[in-house]
Amino acid sequence: MTSFRNLVLIIAAVFIVSGCLGEDKTITMKVASTAYTSQVSQTSEHPFLGAWGDELKPGIKSIAVSRDLIHKGLTHNTKVKIEGLQGEYLVKDKMNKRWTNKIDIYMGLDKEAAKEWGKREVTITFEKKSD
Repeated sequence: MTSFRNLVLIIAAVFIVSGCLGEDKTITMKVASTAYTSQVSQTSEHPFLGAWGDELKPGIKSIAVSRDLIHKGLTHNTKVKIEGLQGEYLVKDKMNKRWTNKIDIYMGLDKEAAKEWGKREVTITFEKKSD
């Protein structure tokens, strides 16, 4: 009977530990934000191509992130909620290495919307994936 009890305890411990290792963590942080469009002058010679190879199409909800934020869990295809905007945005692009603690919100071809957004501090929330 004791060995059966020990076996049950070991199995329960394995389930508890494996469940803890697989949990995602909700991260909330303040970052600087700007907006960009698919213009060669704002991106590269391939203005509809994200840094991970994704095609950027007007109307999709995506962002570019500074590379320091990638190390904090904002990796490719991470879903992000942005204060002041509806819905979820996907990380589809990386910013130039000179930027830190910053996101760039994709506005398709709408230069006026990007100008109107300007530069502002926002709170973002996302689930950090387990390593």
